[in-house]
Amino acid sequence: MTTIAAFSDVHGNTPALRAVLAAIDDRRPDVVVDLGDVASGGVDPRGTLDLLRSRPDIVTVRGNHERQLLTLPAEAMGASDRLAHGHLTPDDRSWLAGLPERLEILPGVLAFHGAPDDDLCYLLETVGDGLREASDDEVLTRLGADAGRFAVFLCGHTHLQRTRTLPGGALVVNPGSVGWPAFAGDEPAPHVVEAGTPHARFTLLTDADGRWEVEEHAIDYDVEEAARLAEANDRPDVAVALRTGRLG
Repeated sequence: MTTIAAFSDVHGNTPALRAVLAAIDDRRPDVVVDLGDVASGGVDPRGTLDLLRSRPDIVTVRGNHERQLLTLPAEAMGASDRLAHGHLTPDDRSWLAGLPERLEILPGVLAFHGAPDDDLCYLLETVGDGLREASDDEVLTRLGADAGRFAVFLCGHTHLQRTRTLPGGALVVNPGSVGWPAFAGDEPAPHVVEAGTPHARFTLLTDADGRWEVEEHAIDYDVEEAARLAEANDRPDVAVALRTGRLG
């Protein structure tokens, strides 16, 4: 029996990450995977980098914010990336540059951030007139050549905890966001993503004799500590999202 603990989208929320890692450690999984967007946010990028880098047992794949931190000039960054950029050391940059964009963490289990070949893609949701769950055909199209090649796909990016079984039996699992439960997006059209509660989220997957069992977790943590840090960083918008799981 093999157990995977998957989490994503910490976004520099160290208090939430501490709580999630404590809950994961209690379960003693065989593999722990972080699906990206590590430090960029409004809370505590330095603390998050230090905590994750102290845990070499955690497999981390690169999210779009890691890519942006490494490739965009500071003046072209959004507020979340700029905050993280100000804390990066040369060693941090080297660590981020070494993160894989995708990784088969176990035979038949592929981990990535958005879609296998696009870190900005919403895999399980579609933006149109608002946000809706994607159809099977949409998900399979976004998986591209990887569809049918893996039993489990682990993704993040949308901050929404969701498990989906595709035609043919493959699982797609988004563990939701550890540290940022609501945000507004602009592409391909303006939209809002809201988890609806302030919990920190992760998912456990257990291979029981060839059949994957999934447990979605949403846990309490010291939200006020995180919200106060966001306010100190002049991010009242993040503080509201942290406290409510909504934008306002």
